[in-house]
Amino acid sequence: MSETAATPTDGGPSDGRPSDGSRADGRPSEGLRPTRFDWDPLGFALSSVTVRTGRTAVICSVCLESRVPKWRQGSGHGWLSADYRLLPASTPSRQPRELMKLSGRTQEIQRLISRSLRACLDLEALGERTLQVDCDVLQADAGTRTAAITGAWAALALGLRRLERQGVLERSPLLRQVAAVSVGLVDGQALLDLDYSEDSRAEVDLNVVMDDAGHLLEIQGTAEGAPFSRRQLDGLLDLAEPGLQALLHSQRLALAEAAD
Repeated sequence: MSETAATPTDGGPSDGRPSDGSRADGRPSEGLRPTRFDWDPLGFALSSVTVRTGRTAVICSVCLESRVPKWRQGSGHGWLSADYRLLPASTPSRQPRELMKLSGRTQEIQRLISRSLRACLDLEALGERTLQVDCDVLQADAGTRTAAITGAWAALALGLRRLERQGVLERSPLLRQVAAVSVGLVDGQALLDLDYSEDSRAEVDLNVVMDDAGHLLEIQGTAEGAPFSRRQLDGLLDLAEPGLQALLHSQRLALAEAAD
């Protein structure tokens, strides 16, 4: 198991910049929470990682199935599907397990994770196989969906690297790197990587998914209070990009330390 702590470029407490004093944990408005990757907590998965962003922790695993959904059979192309769950003790009030019927929130997040990860793959190179990604939230302090995407991409990259080295795949289907982060307006101030104390009172909440070329894959934005302007939206996206670049850097560092 290897770990990657937040680097100075993450904008955490170790970066030496003075805080503006507006956030409970002392971060500046453009600061990420400390980010860490702990490899292979699940020994039977193709690959797994626990990603921690501040107090939020998500365990992401990847398994390979030698089949595709029925509607995909005969196409020569593979598939990726993602599941997402909050574990019962992941929040201050116990979350009942979602069994037969998933909430609308859970379904929305699963689709977001799935789309974000499929966008980084050449599914033809995967062949008629399915990558099953599971994201289970161990502790939720906001940003669980963005942490899940960031961690799941890292687990996926390691899993595909292993399949290529084992000779299961002739070449890696991985086309690009992907990470995600939240931004928002809280008391009129634009903040990066909101924790729960900020997310719960945000006037605007935005989740941004980006690849390593700076291309946007997903934007989820909601005006929780008053409508927001195009100028404010552009400002939030400008705030998100350096944070996303820092998360991409942390992913690369973590993968460099991961065992094959």
